Amino acid sequence: MRSYPQNSPQAAARIVALVLISDGHVCKSEIDALNHLQIESELGLPPGGFAPVVQTLCEDLLLSTGSLGGVDESTLASLLAEVDAPALRLTVLRLADAAIVADRHLSEGEAQVMTALHHHWVLNDPAPALQAA
Repeated sequence: MRSYPQNSPQAAARIVALVLISDGHVCKSEIDALNHLQIESELGLPPGGFAPVVQTLCEDLLLSTGSLGGVDESTLASLLAEVDAPALRLTVLRLADAAIVADRHLSEGEAQVMTALHHHWVLNDPAPALQAA
């Protein structure tokens, strides 16, 4: 799996993309929800920049695991570690949540990725909560 610079738009977009494909397919309603929230602008991607991140993620998954079935815990932790800026994490969580609720169905894969996001980012990093206080 390729790596992106720390807190780069691509690193953040890849996490949203992982949530998007975690149920095995991408619904139009999910894409529409992300477009409505202006995902590319929100993450600092150029116009049309989200689709290549999704494609690259799919290619990396196929090369490393032979399927789009997801990533192991170690790989997931590495991907999540590429985003450590509290504000960017909140943006990723907001976008990921919007994608999940867009089709009104929470799949097991989506739940697993979101649980990992909360475990690695929210539960293990109390700093954002302390800074907001």
